[in-house]
Amino acid sequence: MMLVFLLEEKSMAELLEILLPKILPPEVGFITIPHRGKSDLQKSIPNKLKGWNDPSAKFVIVHDQDSWDCIELKKHIRGLCQGSKDDVLIRIACHEMEAWYFGDLTAVSKAYGKNVNKLATKNKYRNPDAIGNPKDELRKLFQEHQQISGARKIGEFMDIERNISPSFRCFVNGIRQILSS
Repeated sequence: MMLVFLLEEKSMAELLEILLPKILPPEVGFITIPHRGKSDLQKSIPNKLKGWNDPSAKFVIVHDQDSWDCIELKKHIRGLCQGSKDDVLIRIACHEMEAWYFGDLTAVSKAYGKNVNKLATKNKYRNPDAIGNPKDELRKLFQEHQQISGARKIGEFMDIERNISPSFRCFVNGIRQILSS
């Protein structure tokens, strides 16, 4: 089985290159295809789905929610898939991929050498997906944070089972459902 991940940007690809081997059994291959933002990803979806040569490949699209209504965004992306493949897994990172980092504060602490686990006791951080702009929150905590290197650093320490971000849990569960079908 081959899983093809269509992604908004390189930082998500960097993170998934580290996390997917923790989720997937060794016999399942994967490829991550980053794009240059949302519009580039959305434009490429129909072409990639129609033009992919391996009919057994399963596709996963990961898109940041940002200011979209989650249900409407998923409908929009599903519409881009129409006429190509019906079994595409669409997962939305709420509000941004960086919320997934806040779902595992132990990983963030280890990556940056500063214990931020106490944030979990603050109301603002109890639900990582509710953080309005997690990218900015991360930069407030760590001025040295850069998207791509941060994805590598934090991803190295992320624990799939420990992460409490609902959208991350949904992503992992979706991948596991593909594997069991």
